[in-house]
Amino acid sequence: MSAVTTSPTPTGQPERTRPLGRLAALARAELALLVRSKGVMFAALFVPFALPFSVAQTVDEETLKGTGLTVGLVLLPGAIGFSLLFAVYSSLVAIYATRREELVLKRLRTGELRDNEILAGTALPSMVIGLVQSAVLIAGCTVLLDVGAPPAPHLAVIGILLGIVLMVCLAALTSTVSRTAESAQVMAMPVLLVLMLGSGMVVPLEVFPDSLASVCERLPLAGAMTLIRGGWTGDLSAGDVLQAAVVSLAWIALTLFAVRRWFRWEPRR
Repeated sequence: MSAVTTSPTPTGQPERTRPLGRLAALARAELALLVRSKGVMFAALFVPFALPFSVAQTVDEETLKGTGLTVGLVLLPGAIGFSLLFAVYSSLVAIYATRREELVLKRLRTGELRDNEILAGTALPSMVIGLVQSAVLIAGCTVLLDVGAPPAPHLAVIGILLGIVLMVCLAALTSTVSRTAESAQVMAMPVLLVLMLGSGMVVPLEVFPDSLASVCERLPLAGAMTLIRGGWTGDLSAGDVLQAAVVSLAWIALTLFAVRRWFRWEPRR
């Protein structure tokens, strides 16, 4: 990956020596590499749009009877969840592993970039894709599924942001236990399946037995999904919001600790 030359600031200090300048330069370079990866781009851009409607048959009004939810209130948060999983998590697992195997991460550490800047700058394009995709999905589902404006939009925004940060941290951690770039996608599959089936994306937790739902509520993405759905239902109490936020923040803190301790910057031999 070649260095990006930027113009000096009025103080004479090159912009790339500042944190924001370094992040922007790395993000631009990473975006150029991401566009060239057709498989990753396909998974990030198209899979989140197709999957929610392909699983729509698993949820109907009869299944949701007594939960206070409609099909639209299940599919819209689920679509956003698929975007978090595939546009952010799945693509970044492959990206981190590939950059490590190609010695890109090792070379970046010899420059001005700090470790957290390397990880964040590499993730920025995928994070932006996830945000834009979520906005497009919200607009599309609002029209197609006749879902009204969210009565608590701040909860949906907080849920999406927490979900994106958590997916970045989880992707970095998953890539750590992957020996090669090819095996990274295999290692990610169990995580994808658990989060899809247990976080309320495909089937809302309200239809699960209470004992199973209480376990699923503590899965990594469950808190973010609860906040996102609560943005449209508007029925979350202060305690529910606090619990969902604490679950998400606890998983972020745990994965950040694990990444700082065990993330691998060089190929596994």
